[in-house]
Amino acid sequence: MTDAMPDAPNPAQGQPAVPGFRILAQYVRDLSFENPRAPDSLRIEGKPQIDMGVELNASGRPDGLFEVDLKLSIKASTETTPVFHVELLYGGLFQLQGVSEQDIEPMLLIECPRYLFPFAREIVSGATADGGFYPPFMLDPIDFAGIYAARMQQAAQTPGAA
Repeated sequence: MTDAMPDAPNPAQGQPAVPGFRILAQYVRDLSFENPRAPDSLRIEGKPQIDMGVELNASGRPDGLFEVDLKLSIKASTETTPVFHVELLYGGLFQLQGVSEQDIEPMLLIECPRYLFPFAREIVSGATADGGFYPPFMLDPIDFAGIYAARMQQAAQTPGAA
């Protein structure tokens, strides 16, 4: 990535800029795949139970850009044995344009992860396929707006939450 970035087109005089974002980079920050019972885990009967966790984090940078991290943790197991465990921390570097102050947080925690998700989903699928699982594990779509709304509701109910 270079330090010089092309300027966004200037809106016509008197018209506000259209809110949006640009993704400048996306990357795997951390990836872990465990298949502790291989090759026996490849021959399990029935469907394993899936325990999945999703974490979102966004932070501003001194250069005015924003980093957004999407952390996915997927554990598959049967009643008696672990099958696989995947952890992925997938990030993106975003530039926001024309976004009002009150809309920055929803943009970073809803729209930006929505953009990153298909790429993270493909990485998880590839890791499970490379681990010997067929068909590979495919994540269902995630409702980032619902996660954000639940987070805001929880913060509103927690005394002393900002």
